[in-house]
Amino acid sequence: MALDTKTPHDPSWLELMYNNRALVPEHVNYFARWAKESAQVRAEHPCVPDLAYGKGTRETLDVFPTTQLPPGSGKGAPVLVFIHGGYWRALDKSDHSFIAPAFNREGVCVVVVNYALCPGTPEAPVGIPQIMRQMEKAIAWIWQNIGRYGGDPHRITVAGHSAGGQLAAMLLTSVWPLIGNLPDGAVRNALSISGLHDLDPLMHTPFLQETLKLTEQQVLQYSPARLQAPGQGMLYCAVGGDESPEFLRQARLVQDAWGSAAVPRCQVQEGLNHFSIVDALAKPGHDVHHMALILLRA
Repeated sequence: MALDTKTPHDPSWLELMYNNRALVPEHVNYFARWAKESAQVRAEHPCVPDLAYGKGTRETLDVFPTTQLPPGSGKGAPVLVFIHGGYWRALDKSDHSFIAPAFNREGVCVVVVNYALCPGTPEAPVGIPQIMRQMEKAIAWIWQNIGRYGGDPHRITVAGHSAGGQLAAMLLTSVWPLIGNLPDGAVRNALSISGLHDLDPLMHTPFLQETLKLTEQQVLQYSPARLQAPGQGMLYCAVGGDESPEFLRQARLVQDAWGSAAVPRCQVQEGLNHFSIVDALAKPGHDVHHMALILLRA
């Protein structure tokens, strides 16, 4: 299906649509609570922090093993890899440890990954292409090492929020045999939460383009909705009903582009904004949490 490219390139309108911190003035309270709860999780729950998946900037991850495997199951736990948002330029894995316990209790091994932030430094600039390579490197490390933490490398699901949603969807399209000699379908399924599936509007949004420095070629290469649907794996999308019309459109774009076979669920979560939807992922019984569990158990 053809991509909807009707978004106007009016800078002031785009800034209104994509500035989530302005749209949710209480975002500072979310960030403070996430950091506090995450520090408490790392102090009180099993956690193997700051494992290096590479030698580059911020190439580290935290593993939260589960102890809830059924006795005698004979196999490892499904693995949830979480990629944080922040428009590829902010936040940290340490802000998102709070996601792990609810999944650990369901018998899931959780991995929260870090990546270098845009724009990097003059000596080592960082853009979305470099971050994408880091995420592929992280998945390769997880595939090769997660067994020692009780995880099953054959059951990796990636969930990402906002910018992390773009990365999660992109990982379904990666050519894994060329990346660390991994098998096709190294990422089994993905959940994009308030994800950005077409980067073109961001290239025309001044407060983002100033840092991201997107090119037209990068828009074509790193917009999931501009790529062919992956040959295997499912993508679920969730977006808050209180988010901007552009984020609601971004959620629909990838389902329109990839089709309902590859993207069987694109769910608007009424009453949630761009930040409260992350809380929903960590809340047992909530639809967003349940969407992740379905993908993990598929």
